Amino acid sequence: MKESLKKLVVALLALNSISLYLFFSFLPDHRSPFNSSTALLYSPVKPWPILPSYLPWSHNPNTRSNSCEAFFGNGFTKGGGQVLLGSGAGGGWFRCYYSETLKTSVCEGGRIRMIPDKIDVSHGGEILESVIGRNESQEVPDFEDGAFQIEVADTSQNGKHMVDEGFLDKFFQKGEIVRHTVRDLIRSTRLVHAHEFVCSKWIEEPAILVTRFEYANLFHTVTEWYSAYVASRVTGLPNRPHLVFVDGHCEGPLQETWAALFSSLTYAKNFTGPVCFRHAILAPLGYETALFKGITQTIDCSGASAHDLLHNPNDNKTARLSEFGEMIRAAFGFPVDRHHIPEPNSAHNILFVRREDYLAHPRHDGKVESRLSNEQEVFDSINIWASNHSKCRLNVVNGLFAHMPMKEQVRAIQDASVIVGAHGAGLTHIVYATPKTVILEIISSDYRRGHFQLIAQWKGLGYHAIFLSGTHARTPRVIYKLSNILSGLGC
Repeated sequence: MKESLKKLVVALLALNSISLYLFFSFLPDHRSPFNSSTALLYSPVKPWPILPSYLPWSHNPNTRSNSCEAFFGNGFTKGGGQVLLGSGAGGGWFRCYYSETLKTSVCEGGRIRMIPDKIDVSHGGEILESVIGRNESQEVPDFEDGAFQIEVADTSQNGKHMVDEGFLDKFFQKGEIVRHTVRDLIRSTRLVHAHEFVCSKWIEEPAILVTRFEYANLFHTVTEWYSAYVASRVTGLPNRPHLVFVDGHCEGPLQETWAALFSSLTYAKNFTGPVCFRHAILAPLGYETALFKGITQTIDCSGASAHDLLHNPNDNKTARLSEFGEMIRAAFGFPVDRHHIPEPNSAHNILFVRREDYLAHPRHDGKVESRLSNEQEVFDSINIWASNHSKCRLNVVNGLFAHMPMKEQVRAIQDASVIVGAHGAGLTHIVYATPKTVILEIISSDYRRGHFQLIAQWKGLGYHAIFLSGTHARTPRVIYKLSNILSGLGC
């Protein structure tokens, strides 16, 4: 009896060991091409969060092309971009929504096949240190003919290009973009007869395809986030789509936000063979968003609440950037109450956004340009002044963002009453600042650009600037400005 019991225990232990081995063997490994693609296949979709600044996205042909609504993405209209692919059971479809204001399109289609072997690009998603020195051209995709295919029922169309150059010139104007990767992707798309359109791997839920140029610089990456968000809203997706990077950039800290915003993410090269999409969306390039074009184009827009605009439409006001900022905060699980105001007895946070030396991408030497030569002195003086402030409790937050997870960066921005920093990409964080936040930008003589003043204006944030004759700031001047700002906040 004891011998039988012993054998049973041994057998159970062996079975348990095998089960544990199998369990841990098949846990998702984000660096494994197989598991990365299967994550996209089986990940549940995330619902859209409830956003106080949300306004419906419409296809209104009467939207004025010079209005803020059109400029910030609610000017993509239906009509003219439909590609007729014939009829028949299971046939594919493709259409584009064109923005006369932004001179670009959001496109979508169904029953589309992607063949990764026909996309000439590095694998992507690698650890940064493993690809040091890799050439940038290897990370931007080149598409062979047939890299993308779409199913048709008409045998006479088999093998033809989906669109001609005239279509591309109308809906994807090159402008100043030397390599328009979305245009090239659509150019590569061939029609394939249903008999040849065989798929063993299907993505059933909507997926957005993104070809990024930038992934390390925060400002340019925010334009990419915004473009993908707008494309999702313009196409009326009921949930947040999956995301496929059709580029070969390595993994970076900003990828954390992509993962938070969308239902899942993977790289085109993670798929070991052809993959088919029931519904694919092509996001415009980040260079074609209001955030980028607004730097050089004159656009008279200021931020307003969605509630005000709903009752009093105004072509010179927008709530779209506030909506987008709330989307990012909500994606990380933070509250998005528009009237988020510190409690009377709580301290005001003064966030000082620092510029740091860090390894950003394979070709970066880790040295940043000095735009505030006495940054540490300015930070220390603010700290001393804040600790001696008599009317309010002030916390000075050292914004060393290069060493903080993205979620903590977003938290620091959300909790700030005042954001201070030298002109630099790190100030793009103000996109998801709360409505009562005030910005103080310190601008050296070599970097007098209006990026962050415009973002603050488009969000309706308080904005102040200190213009330097060089790169050195006089600390009494900074303290004087801060004192006036805090005075306006009741301190």
